[in-house]
This record gives sequence, structure tokens and C-alpha cells, in this order.
Amino acid sequence: MKVEALGQERVQDFIEYCKKHRGEVDDSYLYDFELRDFRVGEDAPTYILTNQQGEILGAVSLVLDDYHKRGKRARFRIFHSEIEDVHCYQQLLQAVLKHTADLDKVFLFVPVMNKVLAEMIENLNFSLERYAFLLVRENLDVPSAKLPDGYELRPFQQGKDEESWSKVRNAAFATLKGSETPITTDGVTKLLNDDDYIEGGMMLLFHEGKPVGVIRGADDKYENAPIMNIGPVAVLPEYQGKGLGRILLRAALQFAKEKGYKRSILSVNGENERAKALYIQEGFKQVEAVACYQYFL
Repeated sequence: MKVEALGQERVQDFIEYCKKHRGEVDDSYLYDFELRDFRVGEDAPTYILTNQQGEILGAVSLVLDDYHKRGKRARFRIFHSEIEDVHCYQQLLQAVLKHTADLDKVFLFVPVMNKVLAEMIENLNFSLERYAFLLVRENLDVPSAKLPDGYELRPFQQGKDEESWSKVRNAAFATLKGSETPITTDGVTKLLNDDDYIEGGMMLLFHEGKPVGVIRGADDKYENAPIMNIGPVAVLPEYQGKGLGRILLRAALQFAKEKGYKRSILSVNGENERAKALYIQEGFKQVEAVACYQYFL
């Protein structure tokens, strides 16, 4: 067995490995459109574990985009080995860590059902940071959401609302684990250009002209069927506790219904009990759980 840097000539083999195993790991960066755009480079250091015949038996890849680097961390695109041996994982980890200068940590999500992977990660001295839950809502009736006096909810206007969106999102998530790094206006623009963007799916809530909340509905797939992914659901801290999050959520659910989606999906941090309770009240049911593990450098 040997670990080697992924060369351009084997990118397609790496992609096929990711597709083969994405059902066993967190697949956030393993969707078809993500893999289609995958390129070897400084923002995607990638290594493969091969046998004497050159077959790929393991792979590790980091996401080192601007957002993660500003937070001084990197997220694993994939960290997996067909050989259930901690030494294989150790070799892959040591290889990719050469690309983490100036970072504080690397992290990944592990489905709680994958006990083998969790054990490997823990044996490599990763520590558990938090849990996150995936919730799904079937195409039930959507209760009405009447806005209080002085409030207005309208679709995102490109070229005008980027700064307002980022300010609301950043203030709302400033202390939320995993989302503390502020998003830039360029990051907001990227949302508009992603393959999952739906025209009209990004909305802002205003109070007497002041932006106080944001929500986004995006195209996604779950269990090989179309689904609308809702998030972020964000309200300025001083406006929380007024029922505005519920109004935003219902607006997104109504939008999903209008677009013909049969189901909606969202994720929530385990410690965000108030948000999870809201989603359950609004008809969502927990379908999956993942554990976030971090490795301090």
C-alpha cells in the first residue's frame, strides 16, 4: 500500500471512488455537481491510497476555499478507506496535513450509523465537537404566516441585497458552532451562481426598511428524489423570540409547494434546541444524525 498525491490523470478514478462511497460518509461536497467541478489544486489537496495494482482503496481530500481559510480551518471532502485499518487512515491524514499551515483545525462530519468510521476517527485523536440533525418534512399543508405590521418579506435583489444578507446572517450565527466565520458579499454572490439556486428562493425580511431576517430555499436531492433544502433561517438576535423565524420557515415551505416540491429538508445543530423544537412543531421529522469531529493542529 502507498499514499500518493492525486494527479490530474487519476481525477476521474478519484471521482468514481467518491461516488462509490458517498453513501457511507458526509456527502455535502460529493454531489454530482460538486464532483463535476472538482479540480486538483491548492484549495483541494487530495491523496489516494493504492495497492500494487494501482487500484484506489482509500482517499482523503480537504476543502480549503476562502470561507474555510478565513475561519482558519479546513473541512474534509472525503476521508475514507476500504481497508478498515487505522494505519491506512493515519497515512492519509499525515499526507494531507502537510497542506494545513496557518490553520487551527480540520474537521469532518460522520454519520452516527457508521460506527467503523467513527472509531477510526476517534483513534486518530479527533475530538467530538457537536452533533447535527437532518430533518425532513413531507408535503403537508402549510399554515399561513401573517406578517406583523411594519414588516415586509420580499425576494432577494441581486446587486442590491448582498450586504444586507451577509450582515443579518453573520449577526444571527456569530455564536453558532460551525457557522461563526462571517460570510462575505462575494460568498452571497456565489449562492446566486450555484447549481442549486432557485430564482426567488432567497428572501429577506425587513422591519420598517431595516433587514432583520433571511431565508433560502435551494434545489437538492434526498433518497434519489428532488427535495427543497431550506437554510439558512436567520433572524437578528434582537428580533428573535418574536415568531419571525416561524414566519420565514413557512414562507420557504410555501415557496417549495409552489415550485412543486413534495418534501423539504434542513439541518440543525444539536445544541440549537429552540430551532429544532420549532422545526418539529412545523412538521419536520428527524431522519439522520451526524457527529462533527475536529482535529486541532
